[in-house]
Amino acid sequence: MVRPNDKQPGVLRSLDWWTIGIYLALLIFGWLSVCGASFTYGDTDIFSLETRSGMQIVWIGTSVCLGFVILMLDDRFYDTFAFIVFGLFVLLLFATIFNPHEIKGSRSWLVLGPLRLQPAEFAKFATALAVAKLMSTFGFNIRQIRHFVMACAVVFTPMLLIIGQKETGSALVYLSFFLVFYREGMPGSILFTGVAMVFYFVVGIKYENIWLWDTPTSVGKFIVLLFVQIFTAGMVYVYCHDKKKTQLILNYSLSITLIFLLFSEYVIPFDIVWVQLGICAALISYLIYLGLSSRIRDYFFIALFTLGSVLFFYSADYVLNGVMKEHQRTRINVLLGLEEDLAGAGYNVHQSEIAIGSGGLLGKGFLNGTQTKLKFVPEQDTDFIFCTVGEEEGFFGSAGVLLLFLALILRLIHLAERQPFKFGRVYGYCVLSIFLFHVFINVGMVLGLTPVIGIPLPFFSYGGSSLWGFTFLLFIFLRIDAGRNLIRT
Repeated sequence: MVRPNDKQPGVLRSLDWWTIGIYLALLIFGWLSVCGASFTYGDTDIFSLETRSGMQIVWIGTSVCLGFVILMLDDRFYDTFAFIVFGLFVLLLFATIFNPHEIKGSRSWLVLGPLRLQPAEFAKFATALAVAKLMSTFGFNIRQIRHFVMACAVVFTPMLLIIGQKETGSALVYLSFFLVFYREGMPGSILFTGVAMVFYFVVGIKYENIWLWDTPTSVGKFIVLLFVQIFTAGMVYVYCHDKKKTQLILNYSLSITLIFLLFSEYVIPFDIVWVQLGICAALISYLIYLGLSSRIRDYFFIALFTLGSVLFFYSADYVLNGVMKEHQRTRINVLLGLEEDLAGAGYNVHQSEIAIGSGGLLGKGFLNGTQTKLKFVPEQDTDFIFCTVGEEEGFFGSAGVLLLFLALILRLIHLAERQPFKFGRVYGYCVLSIFLFHVFINVGMVLGLTPVIGIPLPFFSYGGSSLWGFTFLLFIFLRIDAGRNLIRT
């Protein structure tokens, strides 16, 4: 129980009002953006419940009320019932797969009369609670394989169920939890491996059909396999602290590659990729030998990284052309500049870029955006809401919104670091990782820098599910933070 005393502040006095102020500012700017995106020439009342802007006021009002209710609950409630809440949402996600309502090709929505809810948005805070509860249990160590697998199972369970609902974009948000794992001690090599895989995929696909000089060698394959060798040498230096072996690997790999490249260019043209694959095989064998002779496990993990890199790279083409659906494949090709489908997959991004560019430095003013008023941008009040900000508020307005999000992220880092218990710190980092992922990907796809995966911009995109979901995420953390100084008996 909580023992009261005169020096102990109440919940409201312990709240981080700076964060709440940022939250309210984002809600206000978000509503103005929804007004601009949904306004049609001739509308007379933007507050009418028959308009999107009017309904957004309802979602904002209910979100503030939900936030107040969350703050009134005991902060230990979230710790005690974390796994139960997570289990209930897992069951709800599983049931949603079989619901009869399919909206825009997705079965992620539950239709309850006039109300539509998306359980995937609420499952984020439930998963964050479960991750925090698991990682705060006594003896948990993310560096132990068994514990790491358990943490991954908590994250991948809702992720796979959401993919089963044909909502890939929302599922990818759950990858942000790996930032939390890294903060809590997960080896950086795992995070680096994920970044390397993205690099292999992008470079390999983008430059696959470009030839190296006058040789029949794919530039994409050549670059990827060259970097596999460089990354392998770098990991030997970082994790095994062996400078001599690092230099040995680099010298032999680069020298052999250069010799055969010159031979292919000036003597007999042939595909150098086969030589690079041979070098990778030799590297794997050499690393296994070093591991056996020195009994240092890191050599085996580096060998596994090298092997996994090669296998992943050669499976990427199959996944792109044999597993992904046509619209997904087209979106990736458009993003990488391999196609210019301005009337199809690239239409949304192209129109969004036009809208943002037309705003200039100061913007066209509230409700004066022509691209958005004439509905050139699809989903302009949901996934592509940021283009309305760019058109109506211009560069300065867009920068102001991004600075608000930056302030929120920095404030969340500050709050997470001051938590006296691991549960609060882990949950705080879960919250900021989810917000960071949403902002980075959403703004990136509107600007044509990241794939269009259809995730909302927090507190800006129209809709109750996302707004409620983000409010749950944030206010649960604010309630946990408000109880940090309570004296318990």
